[in-house]
Formats: sequence, structure tokens, C-alpha cells
Amino acid sequence: MRAAVLGSPIGHSLSPYLHRAAYQAMGLDGWSYEAFECDEARLPGLLAELVPVRGCEHGGDDAWAGLSLTMPLKRAVLPLLDTVSEVAVEVGGANTVVFRDGLRHGDNTDVHGIKQALAEAGVPAPGSAVVLGGGATAASTLAALRDLGLFQATLLVRDPARAGETAQVAERLGVSLAVETFDKIEAATRADLVVSTLPAGAADAFADRLARVPALFDVVYSPWPTRAAAAVKEAGGTVVGGFAMLLHQAVRQVELMTGRPDVPVEAMRAAGEAELPRRS
Repeated sequence: MRAAVLGSPIGHSLSPYLHRAAYQAMGLDGWSYEAFECDEARLPGLLAELVPVRGCEHGGDDAWAGLSLTMPLKRAVLPLLDTVSEVAVEVGGANTVVFRDGLRHGDNTDVHGIKQALAEAGVPAPGSAVVLGGGATAASTLAALRDLGLFQATLLVRDPARAGETAQVAERLGVSLAVETFDKIEAATRADLVVSTLPAGAADAFADRLARVPALFDVVYSPWPTRAAAAVKEAGGTVVGGFAMLLHQAVRQVELMTGRPDVPVEAMRAAGEAELPRRS
């Protein structure tokens, strides 16, 4: 059975290390996991090539179990799917495609990954939260916060006009969302939790002000720690890194693709942690 991660750029992805470690620990000797460079223009053709005529239930070396999707494909894949889970519909993006019965089933495991990462770090359900950035990960963050009981949040972005899709996600989720620009960063210091969904280095300019927050979840996992994460930790706050989210969303992907609940979390964690220093 085959699986892969798609995205552009894709060379940095840790997903192959996590999924392959799971297959090895689960005794899935005939399973493979690759990484394919794929942008939005190539996605429809590639998906058409990968769906096996017989369906994955027949197995075999050429049968496809599923795909992990990273940027910029999470939103672009939705119209190409046969079914989409409720959470993927709500957040407007799928990071997982499972091939079953000859059909493409879309799901979103990022929301699960965010909730598990926060729980693992002992971060309590927040009474207030600020999210930095307005992309697909920000949308998943709003869903995770909603599931934790928070129905209002502040979104800080460079250009509010470009946060329209995420604002629509908030409306579907029943979350009251205030969209502000980064010059309102001081508001973040009064929140119980700040979640930075910005790319590596993008939050560095705010590190000194973010140092005052009780808890920071920074979705970056390499290079780590970010300046913001280091500042919060030095000030005594709780820091959650992006690797924990990546790990737990991958665990859920393995469950969906294999149909097995006995996913070896610690084996996957060890494989990822062994690879991360080589990225520094």
C-alpha cells in the first residue's frame, strides 16, 4: 500500500519520517510513504492518477491508501473530493485524503493535532485567545478553540481584506471573531493563549511583547525555538511547539489511512525528534 504527502515546497516535510516510523512499528512491511512536489495546478491530474480502479481495499503494492496535504493544497482539494468530513467543511480545508471503495474522502486532522498538542502541554481551556495569521492553520485553530469551549477570538493579520475566508470559517463555527492588524499586538499580551500560525521568523518582531503572555502555541517546528517561543519560556510562560501539532495530526492520519487504532505515538515522536536536529 502506498501513501504520500503533497505540497509545494515539500522538501522540508517531516511527514515521511513520522508515517514510515508508524508503519515499521505496526508491522506494515508492504506500506510506503513518499513526498511529492505538487502545486494547485497539478493537483487534479495527480489525484486522477492515484485513485486505483479496484479501490484500496484490494491492497497490493500499487494501491493507494491516502495522502497528506500541506500548503497550498488544503483548500484547493475540496472540490476534487467525493466526500468531505464535517470538520473539513467547517474549516474550509482538508489536509488528509483517504482512498476507500474507489472514492476520495477528505478530512482535517489539524484540528485534532492542535487540541492534542495543547492538552499534552497541560494548557487549560483558554478564556481568551489571539491568533496571529489568517490562513488555513488559523482556521483550524479557531475550530480547535471552539471545541475547547471558546466562542470568541481575535485574529491579527497584516491585511484584514485578505482574512475573508477565515472570517467565513469563524461564522460557520459560531465563533465571534475580531479581525485587527498587527499594530494591535498589545491585545495579545492580555489573552490567556496566543497561537502564532505565522511562518518561521515572521513573529520575531513581536517577541518582546509576546513574552508577557501566559501561554504561546507557535506552529513553527524548525528552526526551534523561535524568538517568540524563547522569550515566553524565559519569562516563565508555557510554550507549545509546532512539532507536537504535526505529530498528533499525523497520528490521526495513520489511523484513518490504515483503519487501525494502535498507532505508535512514541515511535513516531522519536523518529521526528531524531530528524529535527538535522534541520537546524
